[in-house]
Amino acid sequence: MVTFTRKRLWHVAILGAMCPGLIVNAGEPQGQPLDTAASVARPASTFKPLKVVDRVHSDDRPMIHEAYFTRPTGLEMIGQAGISQTGSELVGKGGLSQDGGRTWMPFTPTPDFTAGIPHGYRREPFPAVCDPHTGRIVLVYNALDTPGLDPALVEPPISYASYYLRYRVSIDAGRTWLFDEMVIQDGHTEANPFDGVWKGKNGIFFGDVGCVPIVTAKGDILAPVQICPLGSDGKLANPGGGANYHEVAVLIGTWTKDNRLKWNTSRRVIGDPQRTTRGVFEPTLAELPDGRILMVMRGSNERKRSRKALPGYKWVSVSDDSARTWSDPKPWMYSDGEPFFSPSSMSLLFVHSSRRIFWIGNITPANGRGNNPRWPLVIGEVDPQTLGLVKSSIVELDTRRDDDPQQVDISHCRAVEDRTTKEIVLTAPRALNQYQSATWTLYRLEVDNQQSAQSSK
Repeated sequence: MVTFTRKRLWHVAILGAMCPGLIVNAGEPQGQPLDTAASVARPASTFKPLKVVDRVHSDDRPMIHEAYFTRPTGLEMIGQAGISQTGSELVGKGGLSQDGGRTWMPFTPTPDFTAGIPHGYRREPFPAVCDPHTGRIVLVYNALDTPGLDPALVEPPISYASYYLRYRVSIDAGRTWLFDEMVIQDGHTEANPFDGVWKGKNGIFFGDVGCVPIVTAKGDILAPVQICPLGSDGKLANPGGGANYHEVAVLIGTWTKDNRLKWNTSRRVIGDPQRTTRGVFEPTLAELPDGRILMVMRGSNERKRSRKALPGYKWVSVSDDSARTWSDPKPWMYSDGEPFFSPSSMSLLFVHSSRRIFWIGNITPANGRGNNPRWPLVIGEVDPQTLGLVKSSIVELDTRRDDDPQQVDISHCRAVEDRTTKEIVLTAPRALNQYQSATWTLYRLEVDNQQSAQSSK
């Protein structure tokens, strides 16, 4: 195991130098706390911060980063191919673990649906999910049918118009896939797969690894996606003037007798472009103990033609009807109603077996600009009553170091639970100089299960 000394670099002076003129008063959130059925926060003393018990660093992406359990119980996992340090070469074709991701052997499911697709088409790997009610495995993923597109291009501009979704199902613990089909809303067509979405005109897709689908207690498959809306002229809309613009929806899958999913979609969640210039995107979901669904989304304060600062937040919405409709998005706050700054970066909600809900993402002490700075990376607990983030529970996992270049990105994280120890296994890349190089860290975080009874009260 390789370790490093943790340094708290939450220095407003440093961030102010990186983003001149962008420090705003965090006490002016331009929003109000969520209206909740139980709006009184639990005492902060009842939320104990997690303990980091191990850190392991590597040059290659850990196989467990995009792995999933193959059955509702047991330790078997299937992992996607790892990525090399340069991000351009696959390390192996995937793997099978019989011990919860500690060791791996080569493994590739069949059939290979990517064999023979035309040059330029993409079928992008994404973590699958095992339905605990049925044992089926569902893989939903981004796809592009773009002949001749350079496979080395990262986030090609054409993707905003062309991304669409496909899915697969396995009924034998991930050994084989029954089919590979386009995700289409019930009553729609391949050309018009969802309300307001036309293939080749405006994309619908997962924005990052935090958007992994969840399975609810009722058995619905919920896939949080982002959509590039069309304007009145039929072209991609950009009312905020940022790099691009998105709205959020949740796809709702219910099982049919032939092991397929009947897909429907929620009402869209739409941000105010005057407050979040790229809309809301990269949603992450968690089912609350009372059955409501919590959604946290990325926003942006990027302004191409203005130096006037907007506050940079994460945005939050709640559904009380099984993800069919959602509250208007608001800035996400601490459980006591205090706002906090967060850059335009992905984040992740994670529900532990103790029913405690954690959030992993970037929080900065001063306002940033657009995507930056994407450090520190922190983990904290969500108060199930106020639905805010408990400030006293926050643990800093990593941050910019004295010998780092100015551009450091610590994001794109994923978490799974170790079914033996109940630890949270968190993996995250540490990218330097605008992703020109990256190393990886695997964290193990101890969860105090004595709090589970308190969390569910």
